[in-house]
Amino acid sequence: MKDMDPAYSLAASALLDALPEEIAVLGPDGSALAVNRAWRAHAGRHAAARSAEAHEGIEAVLAGAKARFETEYRLQTEEGERWFSICATPLDAEWRGAVVAHADITARRQSEAKLRIAAIAFDSPEGMMVTDAAGVILQVNQSFTRITGYTSAEVVGHKPCVLSSGRHDAEFYRAMWSAIGMHGRWQGEIWNRRKNGEVYPELLNIAAVRDAGGAVTHYVASLSDITLSKAASDEIKNLAFYDPLTHLPNRRMLVERLAQALPAAYTSGHCGALMLIDLDNFKTINETLGHSKGDMLLQQAAARLHACLRQGDTVARLGGDEFVVLIEGLSGQPREAAARSEALAAKLAAALNRPYTLGAHQCHSTPSIGITLFHAGLRQQPEELLMQADIAMYQAKEAGRNGMRFFDQSMQDSISERAQLERELRHAIDTQQFELYYQVQVDHLKHPLGAEALIRWIQPDGGAVSPARFIPLAEESGQILALGQWVLESACAQLRAWQSEPAMSELAVAVNVSARQFHQPDFCEQVRSVLRRYGVDPGLLKLELTEGVLLENMEDTIASMQALRELGVRFALDDFGTGYSSLQYLKRLPLDQLKIDQSFVRDLASDGNDQAIVRTIIAMARSLNLDVIAEGVETDAQCALLGQLGCQSYQGYLFGKPMPAPALPELIRSGFLSAI
Repeated sequence: MKDMDPAYSLAASALLDALPEEIAVLGPDGSALAVNRAWRAHAGRHAAARSAEAHEGIEAVLAGAKARFETEYRLQTEEGERWFSICATPLDAEWRGAVVAHADITARRQSEAKLRIAAIAFDSPEGMMVTDAAGVILQVNQSFTRITGYTSAEVVGHKPCVLSSGRHDAEFYRAMWSAIGMHGRWQGEIWNRRKNGEVYPELLNIAAVRDAGGAVTHYVASLSDITLSKAASDEIKNLAFYDPLTHLPNRRMLVERLAQALPAAYTSGHCGALMLIDLDNFKTINETLGHSKGDMLLQQAAARLHACLRQGDTVARLGGDEFVVLIEGLSGQPREAAARSEALAAKLAAALNRPYTLGAHQCHSTPSIGITLFHAGLRQQPEELLMQADIAMYQAKEAGRNGMRFFDQSMQDSISERAQLERELRHAIDTQQFELYYQVQVDHLKHPLGAEALIRWIQPDGGAVSPARFIPLAEESGQILALGQWVLESACAQLRAWQSEPAMSELAVAVNVSARQFHQPDFCEQVRSVLRRYGVDPGLLKLELTEGVLLENMEDTIASMQALRELGVRFALDDFGTGYSSLQYLKRLPLDQLKIDQSFVRDLASDGNDQAIVRTIIAMARSLNLDVIAEGVETDAQCALLGQLGCQSYQGYLFGKPMPAPALPELIRSGFLSAI
């Protein structure tokens, strides 16, 4: 520096060089009188940083217009973006120069940004708490106060145990701090206590803060009040696992408990039992008293069942009026376990048989109970056991209700076989595995009158399934509609084909029609359409109906029969005498023929009762001007006796077995019938 003592100047330079800030001393004209080592090290960026604002500010200080100038600015350097500060102050009172200080403030700027972020985070909706390494609370935020009720002044200097609810034991806290020590953090649900004494559920996160040496300096905790979300979660769990009406476990929870009970039974060697309980005629109560009374009955039934069981046993509601009871740890001996199960079922039945008070009404209800056992000798799945109990329960219902039945494997085998047959039947319909056979019908002179069309199921391997097996199944499953339509179509197509054969052109074909098929709203139109499509004389088509068909919706039945009779179609009453045969309905029905069931023909020659029944049937038919035909005629003696009793038409093995369509004309042309 000019005009200074050299020693003083040297000392001043040394002092400036010792400062970490970048310092420059400017003369009145702005020239640098002196700079320190830090300034010289970064001289390049000073030139780049000379903005108009900095230049004007320094000039103002040198001119005496400003007592001080300072600003902060950003600069893109090779190291990336950096922040700097620059400050200019007068050199002395006579404004004969200025001192300029320049500093890199990037670290400070970044620290301030972090502090701002931390402040915002600390003021989050979550409660925040900071403690020292000893766990003494140093700071909390407003959300902490809102959640716990404690102000900052009330908890700072204390430990978090002021929030303890007393619901967690020492082992819980040992495990929590062990996790923090091992992993540096812990998260979980905890029960804490507010200032007002209310215990509430809280989601707590604790993180350890460590210094550069790895030592814990602080703990930071965030906490959230999960009262509402936990209540919602509990509600969702209840809806997922419990029946809302009875508050009993539902099917889902039952299956889970059963899945746990089965391995336990296999391991212990003790038997368990599963009971499926259905309230008999519950639908009637719902329909007569209303669903609210039905709900009351279900609630009372649930309470009675629960009261009869041991602690650890399970009673669940499957839905509707069905309950399931799961009993574990009965006995290692299946017979003894079955006896104990039966005794408990009797106890449950007695409880459910007691009268129910439903408001102003008193009602009675009875249970049907199905029971199945499980033990190490039978490796079963939950759904399999439920199905077995269900099968046994329906056996109890079929036996008259208000009773119990144990599952029998033969039941399961029968049902499995039926299910397999139903699948095969559906496939057979899709792939047309059926064929119509025809059994000839003759008069008393053995002249052919017609034939009955009988469906046969011929499987791809050539095996045949008996109609006695698949016809009832088709009726139960509804597939009889598709089968019946196919039979009607095929029979009419065959009638059309026989029109060109003189020996066959006047023969009628009898087709069996099921109740479900006949009572279709458009059945008459179906028959009319088929007759029209094949151009068949309606008088050659005879529909055989059973008494069950005729007794259902009598007025509609008569109307449909009349409509078809107007087309020329004829009707026969099949299996006559095996059902409710009454002149009262017979005289109203537009029938053409009664068919004597083969059960009365089989022992006709030796059974006086059968003879009396046949004689009565023939007399009834004559009184109503109806024809009579007997089926199942197999011997000359039967045929002769039927003729003596007044029956003039026959069908049976004596005249021919059911045969494929091409074989029937051959039988008739052969003259075999006349030779009988």
